[in-house]
Amino acid sequence: MFENLSEKLERSFKILKGHGHITEINVAETLKEVRKALLDADVSYKIAKQFADDVKEKAIGQNVLTAVSPGQLMVKIVHDELTMLMGGQRTDINLKGSPVVILISGLQGSGKTTFTAKLAAHLKSKRGRNPLMVACDIYRPAAIEQLKVLGEQNDIKVYSEENTHNPVNIAKNAIAYAKDYGFNTVIIDTAGRLAIDEQMMQEIENIKKTVNPHETLFVVDSMTGQDAVNTAKTFNDRLNYDGVVLTKLDGDTRGGAALTIRAVVDKPIKFVGLGEKIDALDVFYPERMADRILGMGDIVSLVEKAQEQYDIEEAHKLQRKIAKNQFNFNDFLSQINQIKKMGNVKDLVGMIPGMGKVMKDIDLDDDAFKGIEAIISSMTPVERENPDVLNGSRRKRIAEGSGTEIQEVNRLVRQFDDMRKMMKMMSSNKGRNMMNMMKNIRRN
Repeated sequence: MFENLSEKLERSFKILKGHGHITEINVAETLKEVRKALLDADVSYKIAKQFADDVKEKAIGQNVLTAVSPGQLMVKIVHDELTMLMGGQRTDINLKGSPVVILISGLQGSGKTTFTAKLAAHLKSKRGRNPLMVACDIYRPAAIEQLKVLGEQNDIKVYSEENTHNPVNIAKNAIAYAKDYGFNTVIIDTAGRLAIDEQMMQEIENIKKTVNPHETLFVVDSMTGQDAVNTAKTFNDRLNYDGVVLTKLDGDTRGGAALTIRAVVDKPIKFVGLGEKIDALDVFYPERMADRILGMGDIVSLVEKAQEQYDIEEAHKLQRKIAKNQFNFNDFLSQINQIKKMGNVKDLVGMIPGMGKVMKDIDLDDDAFKGIEAIISSMTPVERENPDVLNGSRRKRIAEGSGTEIQEVNRLVRQFDDMRKMMKMMSSNKGRNMMNMMKNIRRN
């Protein structure tokens, strides 16, 4: 995410290295590169120019402290301006109502149905809501079935009327159903529509007028760049929605939509989609996104993701096993699974300050631990519980069973043994050491 933009911004700040203070000349050269970086990220020329002018106004005449270089000061100014450009502060979704009605709108293929399920799962697991998803896309083949499958997979009820061809009535009936059966949140998935399709635009206006939603969200594919921004403006002129959802931000996106959509429509980005999995949905924090764009990582989000998977009782058990040198391959496999539940491995590493640049060209995906898992899965229960019994013949059998070379098995066992010894020595810092050890295993 934003790798190209981050790299180009970093290069632009290097222009100020070696200078003792900020002047109009050296800041102009830096901002020329910043403006180019924004344009390459598909930010409109008007907004890129205004951004550079705002940074210049704040930078010129700034006193550079002894402990802060001109380059560092410029990073701080650009960070603050990026944060403001994307909205300044997080804007929460409105959940005041009985039931709360949330209307989902957007173009065809923007990911509305998937987002509807993600939002329902998010509100259920993290906000304690009891959501009802409503299938109002009566035009796209299998749209209703898709929502039902997602609902079944996540134990979320879906309201649909397969024989009704009036989305307005379906939405209205769904709200009555929610009141009767105790659902406190109604999320209405609507059909994708083109802004130039007057009949379809009128239909969603009618739905909004009839159900009077507490929150109307516009879902847009961030990979479409400035087209996404232009579409957002057109929809806002008709619907006056409350917030924007950017999907596919994990794809090959240059980031222009995330950076400029707030400036164009004056509506906050509330959520970002970062993958196809049901939990691949993040609340949007402008400051944290600015941190990541400038290579500062996002340690707060990383900690939050870790806390979601953190079981205090299990952590205490693990600490006791480490202290007694009883940490085994079952425990190790469990820790790998905990990390995988947190999300895409490369994105997680990129949240660590300074690691985004290091990991840029390293292929680290969701299958990063596949080889390790295959080796451990080929062990018998006794071997997992007692790594010390892994002699030569056992290791040869494990290699054959896992489709790996015996050298790979030997290396994993050796590194695991080293890791166990170090974890015992430093058990008070168990969480940090686990991450370090796993990083070393992947590197070797």
